[in-house]
Amino acid sequence: MLIRIEASDLPGRDCPEAPGFPGYRNVHVGVQRRARPGELLGPHRGDAPAAAWELEVTATAREGGWDLRGPYVQGPPGGRFVYLSWGAVDKDGVFSMFRRAKVLFDAVPAEVLEAAVRSGQLVARLGLTDGAGHPLCAAVRPPLVQWSAATP
Repeated sequence: MLIRIEASDLPGRDCPEAPGFPGYRNVHVGVQRRARPGELLGPHRGDAPAAAWELEVTATAREGGWDLRGPYVQGPPGGRFVYLSWGAVDKDGVFSMFRRAKVLFDAVPAEVLEAAVRSGQLVARLGLTDGAGHPLCAAVRPPLVQWSAATP
């Protein structure tokens, strides 16, 4: 099965300093690989008009629903999620993570996940700027993310 994450409203390439936030330059976001925080799928610049990622996952039937697993899926059964990792990229191209958004699968409505397994694609749509104008972080559940199944 494919999970497609479609993101809009990115916060910008430079995130200014603010109370409790030190500020960063040359900001990028990507999907973090499980157990490899420095390895990202499809890093996008923080000033991109939009960003999208496609993740191959395996959907396995389990009591009470489906378990999604794959190289970019984090967490235990019943608590799976994907990290969107934010980092500053230095002049040598090194990504230094400073914040993450945890896109949680436990918030996918059961009927949507069931339809996604049938169609072969689950779609997440979300904006990536928080209320303070910084990169979105912490747990991401509806209404911050809208889940749908692609039509076959």
